[in-house]
Amino acid sequence: MPRAKPNGAQSDALVLFGVTGDLAYKMTFPALYAMARRGDLKVPLIGVASSKWTVAQLHKRATDSIGESGRIDDRAALRHLLSLLKYVDGDYNDPATFKALKTALGAAKHPAYYLAIPPALFATVIEGLGSAGLAHQARVIVEKPFGRDLGSARKLNRVARAVFPENSIFRIDHFLAKEAIMNILYFRFANAFLEPIWNRNYVASVQITLAEEFGVAGRGSFYETAGCLRDVIQNHLFQVVALLAMEPPTYRGFGAVHGETADVFQSMRPLKRADLVRGQYAGYRREAGVARNSDVETFCALRLFIDSWRWEGVPWYLRSGKYLAETATEVIVQLKAPPQRLFADSVSLTDSTNYLRFRLSPRSAIALAARVKRAGKEFIGDQRELYLSDEQPGEEAPYERLLGAAMTGDGALFIREDAVEAAWAVVDPVLVNHRPVHPYRRHSWGPKEGDALIAPDGGWHNPTSD
Repeated sequence: MPRAKPNGAQSDALVLFGVTGDLAYKMTFPALYAMARRGDLKVPLIGVASSKWTVAQLHKRATDSIGESGRIDDRAALRHLLSLLKYVDGDYNDPATFKALKTALGAAKHPAYYLAIPPALFATVIEGLGSAGLAHQARVIVEKPFGRDLGSARKLNRVARAVFPENSIFRIDHFLAKEAIMNILYFRFANAFLEPIWNRNYVASVQITLAEEFGVAGRGSFYETAGCLRDVIQNHLFQVVALLAMEPPTYRGFGAVHGETADVFQSMRPLKRADLVRGQYAGYRREAGVARNSDVETFCALRLFIDSWRWEGVPWYLRSGKYLAETATEVIVQLKAPPQRLFADSVSLTDSTNYLRFRLSPRSAIALAARVKRAGKEFIGDQRELYLSDEQPGEEAPYERLLGAAMTGDGALFIREDAVEAAWAVVDPVLVNHRPVHPYRRHSWGPKEGDALIAPDGGWHNPTSD
């Protein structure tokens, strides 16, 4: 991603709403510790929650979080982080909470507010910051999901824009900060050999799989309000589609990238019932917090079209699910077959065309599949991969990268208002108007209906966790 010019001054305080919650425990404290180890954490940290905790309890929570995420190998960095961490207790609906926050901020003039809270509270906190006069020259960092449909996304955007200018609103999709995702953009536009074939004339189809071999893991109540389409497809996988499908940026700057990715979302054809397969793993309805007659999908597969000059007629297949056979994320760009079948094995090949494979997790890699002749007189061959591993030691974790970027005003890895709304517009027609879920076995690749969806284009490439 082209480096962004900082938008305004460096943030001189970081306020963590929801500091006692699950997201802060799993992601935020480990990220802050990593920043402290690198010497990048030098501003006051103010946690806000309604847990009636003391500062000592919050310090213990932070220490436990960092210890659980990995070995604490820099005690000085931990002490430094804890020395910066303060706590404000209060109800987000109470103006007194924001008054106490204003006192805790002291002389800070450019705070950043990170909303690691349930989405239902986003508007409450943003409006509370505005009413308390705490939004001037400040930034707000909003966790996903940004809305749960097009209407709610538009409403939340209006609330946020009424308090903060667009360039001070940082909408997080942590997928965009993963090194492997950033490498898609770099690989596409740093190499000249792709552009001549990166279009409808040479690409037969594209498929993206995000598979998890575990279930909802105690998050049944959350999943009942979201489901796979909202939780993974509409944000994470759509962002990958945008990076693969976008036109070349016209200048070096994240604004150009944002403009091109928004154009991709706006070019996506709204989904129809026939484009979507929803599944639910066996036993999901017995999970805590799940309705006994739940129709929420834990698996989703869809067929997508992008009505642009470059991609007209090329199907994009996206799928994700819980309790699938592997935990892996992968992209397959399937190329069209050669125009003539010259060799003896051409007529019988069902999986013979070249493809480009982006392995995003668990270990990132890029591979190009090509056919190579076997030794002997016969002109027959095998499909083999030219494989480039891209795993690098010492990579920044997504939340470490995102928090640091937001505090400097670097919007490169965040999502713009028009892109959020355009993405919701694609899935909005099928959020309610869809067929019932299909059951599937745990540790399978989902319901057979998901296979039927992609069958005309050769079937799924099932990734492995190797």
